[in-house]
Amino acid sequence: MKRKGRPPANIIPIASELKKRYKDFSHYNRKNPLDELLLILCSVKRGEKVYLRAFKSLKQAFPTFEKLNQASVKELTKQIEWGGLQNQKARSLKKITTAITEKFGKLSLASLRKMTEGECEEFLCSLPGVGKKVARCVMLYSLGMKVFPVDTHCWRVSKRLGWIKTNGKHKFCSSKDMDILQDKVPPRLRLSLHINMVSLGREFCLARSPKCHRCPIAQYCLRCGVTRRRQ
Repeated sequence: MKRKGRPPANIIPIASELKKRYKDFSHYNRKNPLDELLLILCSVKRGEKVYLRAFKSLKQAFPTFEKLNQASVKELTKQIEWGGLQNQKARSLKKITTAITEKFGKLSLASLRKMTEGECEEFLCSLPGVGKKVARCVMLYSLGMKVFPVDTHCWRVSKRLGWIKTNGKHKFCSSKDMDILQDKVPPRLRLSLHINMVSLGREFCLARSPKCHRCPIAQYCLRCGVTRRRQ
């Protein structure tokens, strides 16, 4: 039985304000689920300009999935080396392409479109180095499934809005936290809210020195309220 979380009372006005400002900007995500997975792998611990360039380099060097599948770890590393963490990412990429090929007989994730959300998430999370956040990004952006990925921006914004309770020892988002937050977001709001919270986290709700005085949803934020009372 699926858990049913109660949506925060302010979730609809917040979603509306964020949609008005950011207009559901997609962050260059891909419709093909395998391309989306590659893009996310390139994005690990890197800024947008860097990982987009890494992804472009990878696609230019291996224009088909067949050629990508035939590439060695050394060849993969060469294409993404300037983006950083190239050795780690290349090894992960090779393991992932091998696992997908063994499962489906070819390097393709098209079969995911026939799966339920549970089956899809289970398979993606079985891939080397793929966790729940990455799996749900692929499911949301490329497969149109109504899930809510919790990345570092969504996690930070949700904490400051008081949507999830944390304590001093609980600084990182666990798999359970991801499920709790997803259950609190109505399915019809999940795509829009996720991508707009990412935009907010990059522009205003920064990890350090957030720009609370300019934030479009400051009136709903617990942190902004505390900051104002101290002034």
